[in-house]
Amino acid sequence: MAHATPLAGQVALVTGASRGIGAAIARELGAAGATVVVNYASSPAAAEAVVAGIVAAGGSAWAHQANVADEEQVEAMVKTVLEKEGRLDVLVNNAGITRDGLLMRMKTADWQSVIDLNLTGVFLCTRAVSRSMLKARSGRIINITSVVGLMGNAGQANYSAAKAGVIGLTRSNAAEFAARGVTVNAVAPGFIESDMTADLDKEPIIKAIPMGRMGSAAEVAGAVRFLAADPAAAYMTGQVLQVDGGMVMR
Repeated sequence: MAHATPLAGQVALVTGASRGIGAAIARELGAAGATVVVNYASSPAAAEAVVAGIVAAGGSAWAHQANVADEEQVEAMVKTVLEKEGRLDVLVNNAGITRDGLLMRMKTADWQSVIDLNLTGVFLCTRAVSRSMLKARSGRIINITSVVGLMGNAGQANYSAAKAGVIGLTRSNAAEFAARGVTVNAVAPGFIESDMTADLDKEPIIKAIPMGRMGSAAEVAGAVRFLAADPAAAYMTGQVLQVDGGMVMR
């Protein structure tokens, strides 16, 4: 049974975990034995449903509201986790939003809100957990980026820039933290079936994917579990693991 629960006794914080990919990651880490802190911004009922699902499956979880773009809320959240659990072993920076539009018509507020949440939020959460992880000489940080951070996407200048920034941040943090035993990696999903992609025209997207289908949130969560929990990932840091059906090969 020990092999099935490699995160037993550990604590994982997953941001934006009330729905979609974040919820799938929270469930996966719960199944791996971690006590999961389900962060959410504005959906308490959805977050509590994720918690209930993890507990019903025999795991341990609780929810915490915080806007990851808000420095004080992030600091308070991490402080609460450390006071309540005494440790924080895994951080998954998943929270993200889209405010799509062509650049010439993009409002500055739509640019800024995406950068603030999708990039600055990763910085704030990583900085907040870094002190305890570096002191413990142990920890795994996984940032959810996107294939559009690698290739760009028309109509998503803000989102693509933020996700490309997350990749640069991942590598810089990996270089800073490596000597203290803390790994920092990223997972870059391609087009995943979720509420964020529900309104997209699927046909041209699927034509661009060599595997001929969109991915599932569970497939992304599996990659996160590997980076967070698998002993085989202990020597991986600064890497971007693409879960995209072969869409971007580089």
